[in-house]
Amino acid sequence: MEPWLIWILAGLLLLGAELLLPGAFLVWAGLAAIGTGLVWLVAAPGFPLSVVIFVVLMAAGVALALRRRRAAGPELVNTPASGLAGRKGVVVAEDATGLRVRVGDSDWAARAMGGALRVGDVVQVEGVEGTVLRVRAAE
Repeated sequence: MEPWLIWILAGLLLLGAELLLPGAFLVWAGLAAIGTGLVWLVAAPGFPLSVVIFVVLMAAGVALALRRRRAAGPELVNTPASGLAGRKGVVVAEDATGLRVRVGDSDWAARAMGGALRVGDVVQVEGVEGTVLRVRAAE
């Protein structure tokens, strides 16, 4: 079997394994192996140089992903704030510890921003601090 075909098949197997075991790491190894196979298809660099090509491509992919993740900021990460700001909810409890607000199918601890709120009031989420919603009476 041709070396370029072995690299490409190994890359496809790694990409398939990424589908079964998601972790965003095997994807870079799979893409690097496919890239190495394509380099082998154009010019046969030999095994030692192909390993260097594989490592360089994999490192470049990981570095690019880390840079993109860092540039994206925390708003794209799956955090409580990512989909709650701007949504409406209902105050379901009010006690000495604070408010409980139901947003969608979940209850959250909340802190009123502005006037006092009572059970049954409709509120809008202004933001999230940790796991505590900052809410304001909805208009």
